Amino acid sequence: MSTRDLDSKLFSEEYPFASHFFDLGEGLRMHYLDEGPRDAEPLIFIHGNPTWSFLYRRWIKLLSRKYRVIVPDHIGCGFSDKPSAAKYSYRLDQRITDLAQLLSRLGLQKDLTFFLHDWGGFIGMGYATRHPDQMKRFVVFNTGAFLAPPKKAMPWSLGLARVPGLGPFLNQGFNAFGRIASDFYWFPEDASSSRLSALRRLMRKPYAGWEDRIAIQKFVEDIPMKPEHPSYQTLKRIDENLFNLKEKPMQICWGEGDFVFDEIMLEEWIRRFPKAQLKRVPSGGHYILENAFSQI
Repeated sequence: MSTRDLDSKLFSEEYPFASHFFDLGEGLRMHYLDEGPRDAEPLIFIHGNPTWSFLYRRWIKLLSRKYRVIVPDHIGCGFSDKPSAAKYSYRLDQRITDLAQLLSRLGLQKDLTFFLHDWGGFIGMGYATRHPDQMKRFVVFNTGAFLAPPKKAMPWSLGLARVPGLGPFLNQGFNAFGRIASDFYWFPEDASSSRLSALRRLMRKPYAGWEDRIAIQKFVEDIPMKPEHPSYQTLKRIDENLFNLKEKPMQICWGEGDFVFDEIMLEEWIRRFPKAQLKRVPSGGHYILENAFSQI
């Protein structure tokens, strides 16, 4: 069997979901999954960079037996449209607006449970702080939703990817960020070497060329480290309003092997949500929901 045939067969097994598309306006379509009973309690899974809805495939299969599971691909990610920066802002505020439009269109505006990973934390909590009355609970994987604490430095690899000219050359030209993320940090639990290679190819499937990888680069550029950054005030407002959610049930599942969302970031979550249930996974890394699935 050829690599292409193997990947196609594996993809149909791993991601057997019907695609749905939502028109955000300006000719932009957002791809999302909508699995499980339509009248069931809604669970919203929000991914980060450089992943897409494929990341949550095992959770979808498990939880859609009882719940309605909604999993969007952000614009520029997965099977959503990938417009140029001239047509779409690729900023945090726009991401939050996109999510709000989708949930409104689906009529999902109460008893919401958010599953948040990586950039999903910033986007999801951006929505939640604007609509606290709609939220029921949160499940938080390695992510953030607040300004970087003073003692948290940006990893050199992310800093390098933000250098004008060099970042796009590496990430859009060679998919450096996507390849490093998948080949060194993303590994499904108990996968054989051949299956692992195929799964990694599938994770990179929507990011085949320069134009397909624009969101990977733009997410890196949108990290607001200084007040003059365009997304700084958006994140500051989220940070300042997290207290409105502190009474909502929260489960934090934290992979201790993550060098970006590390102990410093976990301390910030605990400080803001002291009642949260915390599950530390020493063997888990950034992609804890893949490499420690059975331990969560």
